[in-house]
Amino acid sequence: METKNEKSDVSRAEELKNQANEAFKGHKFSHAIDLYTQAIELNSNNAVYWANRAFAHTKLEEYGSAILDASKAIEIDPKYSKGYYRRGAAHLAMGKFKDALKDFQQVKRISPNDPDAARKLKECEKAVMKLKFEEAISVPVSERRSVAESIDFHTIEVEPQYSGARIEGEEVTLDFVKNMMEDFKNQKTLHKRYAYQIVLQTRQILQALPSLVDISVPNGKHFTVCGDVHGQFYDLLNIFELNGLPCEENPYLFNGDFVDRGSFSVEIILTLFAFKCMCPSSIYLARGNHESKSMNKIYGFEGEVRSKLSEKFVDLFAEVFCYLPLAHVINEKIFVVHGGLFSVDGVKLSDIRAIDRFCEPPEEGLMCELLWSDPQPLPGRGPSKRGVGLSFGGDVTKRFLEDNNLDLMVRSHEVKDEGYEVDHDGKLITVFSAPNYCDQMGNKGAFIRFEAPEMKPNIVTFSAVPHPDVKPMAYANNFLRMFN
Repeated sequence: METKNEKSDVSRAEELKNQANEAFKGHKFSHAIDLYTQAIELNSNNAVYWANRAFAHTKLEEYGSAILDASKAIEIDPKYSKGYYRRGAAHLAMGKFKDALKDFQQVKRISPNDPDAARKLKECEKAVMKLKFEEAISVPVSERRSVAESIDFHTIEVEPQYSGARIEGEEVTLDFVKNMMEDFKNQKTLHKRYAYQIVLQTRQILQALPSLVDISVPNGKHFTVCGDVHGQFYDLLNIFELNGLPCEENPYLFNGDFVDRGSFSVEIILTLFAFKCMCPSSIYLARGNHESKSMNKIYGFEGEVRSKLSEKFVDLFAEVFCYLPLAHVINEKIFVVHGGLFSVDGVKLSDIRAIDRFCEPPEEGLMCELLWSDPQPLPGRGPSKRGVGLSFGGDVTKRFLEDNNLDLMVRSHEVKDEGYEVDHDGKLITVFSAPNYCDQMGNKGAFIRFEAPEMKPNIVTFSAVPHPDVKPMAYANNFLRMFN
């Protein structure tokens, strides 16, 4: 028989769950997770709470945590179809199609008449078949030829009726970049000849760079660091409006995740690459976890490139993304990387310089951790809530900075309500530059301006601006759009 206390715990847990559901509906996913957690602490045997929290984790791209929660829901109630459904969705989001397929098969077994489950299972089966086919026809890495070397943009004709921006000769000029951005703003496309020229010239510039790039900001000058922009081109234009266009006197570092999710990724990548061609010291570009084939296949960039350019560009971008540097150090004091730190102590800047980055990101090791890891409030290290990389505490940050005679670490990779967050006793700043991320998070964007010689971070926040009515993930895989 239930005691009075147990009864009140159960009813309080139910109240908390209802509050969490409301927070979820209002896109306050972190708050929803806190409330579901409180409900679970009062009544840990309710599979619904675990499955709901899994869904909130999915919304924050914390797929590792979502899988753990959904698995717990399944353990509590093996016949609870939503547990398999939530886990399947998280597996899909990580590109683990075969695991997702098993989960959706279970959903279908438990709810044979659910048309939604049947549809998702079908999409998942298609994805697994496609994957098997691609594996069967793929060429071993050692035998792969460079796509870039098979393209000569000079031979591509520009039709007389083309009225867009043009590059005269070999040089990308500021006038061209401005015209191209204006065309993009009006949803016009760039001719393939010029798109090839920009991407190929950027490849040449990037290829010559080390895996860790040193940046020097002279006294009296400033430098701006931006975080993820994720295909939100109109917000990128707003950054330039607020802070000026990239040039030698106004240099920028864009810290990875230029593409995916937002549906103007082609416009963003061509704009950033064009500035790199125009003046390499006006803009620095770091690789993020979304500058990779597996992510681009799922989160929209691949589909968008096919739609706006061509299949060949899909392979070309994948190749050029492998040339992006992995980290930057500004004035020997500020370490900038997309994700975070390492599963081992004692990593030196020379170890990062020595990484052979010309490949798809591996699933473990230094390169993986640079792109995927996140800070945590507790000291030490913990498992990643994303299911890739790890979580690292303030002590890890402090030791890394001390070992390398650095003052500050700047990273991106995570949505923050204010566009930024300062952690680890002020030694670590997260900056995220995609406001109202995916048109639903309601967050601000931010960038950081550093003035030499003090190099104190001056953080500027901004709100989202309107964009044409093309939804985020418009070019993403069918089955993933079903979950958004």
